[in-house]
Amino acid sequence: MASERSSAGDPARTLHLLWRSSAAASRRGPQRGLDVDAVVAAATDLADRERLEGVTMRRVAQALGVGAMTLYTYIPGKAELLDLMLDSAYARMPRANTAGQPWRQRLITIAEENRALFDVHPWAATVSTLRPPLGPGLIGKYEHELSALEGLGLDDVEMDDCLTHLLTFVQASARSVADARAARTASAMDDEQWWAANAPLLARVLDERTYPLATRVGTAAGAAHRSAHDPAHAYDFRLRCVLDGLAALIDSRQLPAAADTQDRRK
Repeated sequence: MASERSSAGDPARTLHLLWRSSAAASRRGPQRGLDVDAVVAAATDLADRERLEGVTMRRVAQALGVGAMTLYTYIPGKAELLDLMLDSAYARMPRANTAGQPWRQRLITIAEENRALFDVHPWAATVSTLRPPLGPGLIGKYEHELSALEGLGLDDVEMDDCLTHLLTFVQASARSVADARAARTASAMDDEQWWAANAPLLARVLDERTYPLATRVGTAAGAAHRSAHDPAHAYDFRLRCVLDGLAALIDSRQLPAAADTQDRRK
C-alpha cells in the first residue's frame, strides 16, 4: 500500500494552485477543454479505482487523452497533484448542521463525515497529513469541525488537540479497512474464509496450557468476529473509548465553570 505524504511539493506553487481563484481555475492552458479541476478529477477517479500506486502523471494524462508534458503545464508534479486531490475531496465533504445537539453527537457526526470520506476515497486514508494541504477545502473542513467543540470550556489548544485525536482515530480505522480490502484482493479470501482456514490449523499446534489467556481470549474474539479482526466492531468500540476519554476532559472544564456560576448567584 502506498505511503504518501501531503505538502511534499513546492510550497509556493502548491498554495497558488490550492487557492486559485475561480477565474484562474477556469483559465485554459494549451489544451482546449482542459483545466486544473479536470486534471484533479481525473487523478481522483484513477486513485479511487487503483489506489495511489496507479496515479502517475503519465496515467492521468492518458485518462485525459493528452500527452504527459501537456499535464505539466497545469500541475508541476504528483506531489502538488496529491495536495489538490485531498483538498478537493475535503471541499466536497457534506457538513451537517449540528447546532443545538449534545457535544457527543456532534463529534460522532464529525467522525462519520470523515469515515464517509475515506469510504469514497480509500486512498486518502493512506496519506500522511502531518503537514496538511493548506487549501480552502481543508480550512473549511477545519472550521466546520472545530464548531463541534466550541462552547465546551476548552481552550483553543485543547480544541485542536481533541479534534486531532478524533480524526487520527478515524483515519487509522479507515486505513485498517483499506488494508483488509487489499488483503482480500491479494489472497482471494475474505476475513471469514481466512479464519475458517487457519483456526483448525492453529488449534492443532497451540498448547492451551502454555498460553491460557491467549487461547481463551483469542477463541472468544475469533468466535465473536468470525475473523481475527472486525473493522466495524473495532470502529464502534474505539469511537466510544475516544469519546469517553474526551468526556473526562470536557467534564473537568465544565464543572469549575458551573461552580463559578453558582457562586456568583449566591
